[in-house]
Amino acid sequence: MIDIVKEGKNVFNIEIDSLKKIKDAIDDNYIDIVKVISECNGKVIFTGMGKPGHIARKLAATFASLGTSSFYLHPAEAQHGDLGMVSKDDVVVAISFSGESEEVTRILHNIKKIGAKLIGISGNKESTLIKEADFYFVFPTIEEACYMKLAPTSSTTAALVLGDAIAVTCAKIKAFTKKDFALFHPAGSLGKSLISTVGDLMSIGKENAIVYQGDSFEKALSEMCRTSLGMVNIVDDSGKLIGVFTDGDLRRKLAEKINIYEIDLKDIITTEPVTIRKDMLAVEALRIMIQGEKKVSVAPVVNENQKVIGSLCAKDIIKAGIVL
Repeated sequence: MIDIVKEGKNVFNIEIDSLKKIKDAIDDNYIDIVKVISECNGKVIFTGMGKPGHIARKLAATFASLGTSSFYLHPAEAQHGDLGMVSKDDVVVAISFSGESEEVTRILHNIKKIGAKLIGISGNKESTLIKEADFYFVFPTIEEACYMKLAPTSSTTAALVLGDAIAVTCAKIKAFTKKDFALFHPAGSLGKSLISTVGDLMSIGKENAIVYQGDSFEKALSEMCRTSLGMVNIVDDSGKLIGVFTDGDLRRKLAEKINIYEIDLKDIITTEPVTIRKDMLAVEALRIMIQGEKKVSVAPVVNENQKVIGSLCAKDIIKAGIVL
């Protein structure tokens, strides 16, 4: 009977050993590859057939997300016109563990003729791919993790990790930043956190709740209920913030069992509320609101003159996919 846990761990062990061998094999060839890619003025194009093709497609996506213009070129489609996507300013990275994949080797001559630089990644130093390549990395002898030693396992993992190492190194050389990353990932939580501002999410105009300092408590309560903010901003005649009245303030007064219609608004407002600015990152505003000394669920947005220009709810920040 097969020991399932033992077999699973054996695959891990074989692939980890393979990665250690490849890490130790990193040499000047790796440096040359990083330099030619980081200095590329065109696109970095990945190609490969079968399982290496899947790895090539993933690496193209990784490079693109880290600031290197990149895409995947299917070697079979390349033979039927897609080589037109390749220009002399590009770098083509071809992945084939045998180095003899027919679909890949058929396009090597044309790639060279176009003038693009060719990088070969293979496990066979004597292969056609390596002989044709301008730059190359050859894997040391590694063992496939498949019990039959047939299915690409360790070799595809090796190509993936090597490609990731090159991508990350190139990004660091280019001084690629978190803000750059966010620019290419606007739908991700990190991207939203790094580009979304308070101004993008705050409630303004009719969606905001404002009354003047001389208005009645009833008017303030009506204005707060009109919106879903749970807060009303109290301002002077110039629009400058005087304080806020919140649903929490209302609950506390109700708990005192007093006649709320006899309350003077000026006696119950919070005169030193948490405030935020329009140009502040939404994630920073969220941090101030829920982790600050005064924890609030909604806060007024004010300009440099302390005039109210909107209100921001913590729930709207979270709803936008921004988390701490």
